[in-house]
Amino acid sequence: MLNVQEIQELIRLIDQTSIEEFKYETSGASISLKKSSTTGQVQPKNIPEQNVSETVAQIESEKVSGENTQDASSQKESTVDYDHEIVSPMVGTFYAAPSPEKENFVSIGSKVDKSSVVCIVEAMKLFNEIEAEVEGEIVEILVENGELVEYGQPLFRVSTK
Repeated sequence: MLNVQEIQELIRLIDQTSIEEFKYETSGASISLKKSSTTGQVQPKNIPEQNVSETVAQIESEKVSGENTQDASSQKESTVDYDHEIVSPMVGTFYAAPSPEKENFVSIGSKVDKSSVVCIVEAMKLFNEIEAEVEGEIVEILVENGELVEYGQPLFRVSTK
């Protein structure tokens, strides 16, 4: 059976596409997701009511905190001198280090080159190393470890000067 994080990831992925309805069945368990025609949001079905309300509440709180994060980051934009952003190439979970007990790949002030690994984005149980693709210095880290990231979302700001 899918865990809550996997269900949330499915909801996000389907919400970003034109898919109207999604069904998944395995080992006697099934999940059916259908977009509401009025709101454009995915509505989970056939999940125990307790899990649905927890999942919807968590997604709503993430949307609100995401909006606050965007407001704060737009205020910071004018104070940080950068000329390149490293963006997420996929939807997934951001990890700043190769494992919880190891140091982060980079921190503010770290020098990077084109092949430097700056983070990992986990998508559907696959861990994808993200490279800087430019030479420069990390001047800002825009996401927290373990945070869900979207396709094209800025992760780091780099000064190449």
